[in-house]
Amino acid sequence: MFAISTQSDGKTFEQLRQECLKKKKLFEDPDFPACDASLYYSQSVPLNFEWKRPGELCKDPQFIVDGADRTDICQGALGDCWLLAAIASLTLHKETFARVVPLDQGFDHSYAGIFHFQFWQHNRWLDVVVDDRLPTVRNRLVLVHSASSNEFWSALLEKAYAKLNGSYESLKGGSTLEAMEDFTGGVGETYETKSAPADLFNILKKAHDRGSMMGCSIDITSSAESEAQTTTGLVKGHAYSITGIEEVKYRGGTVRLIRIRNPWGQVEWNGPWSDNAKEWGIIDSSEKKRILLNSMDDGEFWMEFEDFKANYDKVEICNLTPDALTDDTKHKWEVNVFEGNWIRGSTAGGCRNFIDTFWTNPQFKLTLKETDDHRDHCSVIIALMQKNRRALRKEGFDLETIGFAIYEAPDDVDHLGKDFFRYNGSKARSKTYINVREISERFNLPPGNYLLVPTTFQAHQEADFLIRVFSEKEAEAIEMGNKVDADLPDPPMPSLPKDETAEEKGLRRLFEKISGSDQAVSVVELQQVLNGVLSRRKEIKFDGVSLNTCHSIINLMDADNSGQLEFQEFKVFWEKMKKWIVLFLSFDTDRSGKMSTYELRLALKAAGMNLNNKLLQLLALRFGDDNYEIDFDDYLTCIVRLENMFSKHCTSILSIEPS
Repeated sequence: MFAISTQSDGKTFEQLRQECLKKKKLFEDPDFPACDASLYYSQSVPLNFEWKRPGELCKDPQFIVDGADRTDICQGALGDCWLLAAIASLTLHKETFARVVPLDQGFDHSYAGIFHFQFWQHNRWLDVVVDDRLPTVRNRLVLVHSASSNEFWSALLEKAYAKLNGSYESLKGGSTLEAMEDFTGGVGETYETKSAPADLFNILKKAHDRGSMMGCSIDITSSAESEAQTTTGLVKGHAYSITGIEEVKYRGGTVRLIRIRNPWGQVEWNGPWSDNAKEWGIIDSSEKKRILLNSMDDGEFWMEFEDFKANYDKVEICNLTPDALTDDTKHKWEVNVFEGNWIRGSTAGGCRNFIDTFWTNPQFKLTLKETDDHRDHCSVIIALMQKNRRALRKEGFDLETIGFAIYEAPDDVDHLGKDFFRYNGSKARSKTYINVREISERFNLPPGNYLLVPTTFQAHQEADFLIRVFSEKEAEAIEMGNKVDADLPDPPMPSLPKDETAEEKGLRRLFEKISGSDQAVSVVELQQVLNGVLSRRKEIKFDGVSLNTCHSIINLMDADNSGQLEFQEFKVFWEKMKKWIVLFLSFDTDRSGKMSTYELRLALKAAGMNLNNKLLQLLALRFGDDNYEIDFDDYLTCIVRLENMFSKHCTSILSIEPS
């Protein structure tokens, strides 16, 4: 899959490398300079760092020495063990590794002080370029480094990932799943070992067979326990990689084993089935040789699965997307991907606690047609990810609390309203709302139509999101409420003067009084007419119709392009106006003279117009106030302009692509 260059000047890695080789100058990255701001954003740099290139640190620098493996990653001073655990898992998947760490670079004749790495971000692969100036103290790398002093791929990979997220400090604290997903484009699942399904071992084995990446950790109850070592050699609050799953014959039975790696490269489990444990002397020698191949004090160890569940609290699995799997992997996932936004005033409806706005959240319809092989249900993983929040940390943004709900969907409905959610419970939902980058759950659902509603916990909270649906069989998925069309009634024929009602006769007298001898009103005169008429309608609270609105009305109703309205044209408009007033009042329930921008979809639908989320978001931003409300004049401007666009320029509105 093609990767997009992230460099601000748009140049690719190869273009930049060739420029440097031609100039005989080592690359210096202007987008991620060797300065304190690239290290920390919230504090002064705690150590006296010097930025040095590998050639200044050793005589014979190498990009990769004897192949990349999980012993090449040793943690430094930064609290990013979550990232290192993911890198260790990455080395177990050679094709995936070669995508993230392209092998077209090194310290040979093509060396120009420039390297590149590829990461998945929000359904796109990005190519991230860095120079090879690395932070050191006393000529030693102080962040990620290899056990081999002349190997630098892992240190440069960490730098590229720091650049992607804004700084090295942005990498402090995180979930192994986050990096695993960025290395693969995969989707994560999390299991609590103490409350996991009875078949957790089979789930892990199936994931291992599929080529999934896996990690685990031990919870802490206070910050004082962070990275505290237990008597059994395990470390609390620390991210580990899961690197193997096996079953072995032992004393007439079968023992389930799991292999774990500590990214420190040392400090191992010392209980049963650890490196020198007595259990290895009892099993078949060929089995022992196969399982303990290359075993050493490298931070990697085996445990019995029951001991694993008793000691570890959380397991994270990253399932690979079909494009990331090798041809000989046993199974593949089908995937559907959507991107969207929660925007205040239109689509940031919050969770179901906010029933008046919950229905305005983006909605997605999922159709499951075929059950899994030899099963009566469909396996589905739903993953909801909020975008760019780590990079936005330095601007004061943090993760929103997110979750989702799944409903059985009725047939042939484009967008479901408030009453549906008021009277129908969810079929399934995320276990909790939580402030993580991605929340995902596995569900076993019968075939059918389902409605997926992703939300923030609180209403009016803005964020961009990506939602992915992984299924074992092909599934259909579409965004609901995506239709843009109008079914506008033909305007009524104006009545003859002799057939006018008392109301129309009153309008005519006011119109003739204001219009003068030409019997047509300009924009200013139309404003006088409308304010004169509407001021008598006590049920409408507003400060008058603006000239801006009157311009829009003349554009809609001026059939002869005179720039004015004659009375017959005004009468037709007045019939429309009366219907729009009734609609506005039906949503202005407290008679404040305002309606909620969240109700705009319903109001426009009642007027015969359907808009998608992007257009509704733009209208709410344009016409709504700070309290997510729209007054009568802005409502009138909005509906007149939309009708004008639909009636005169239908193709224009259908082609609008809001930014």
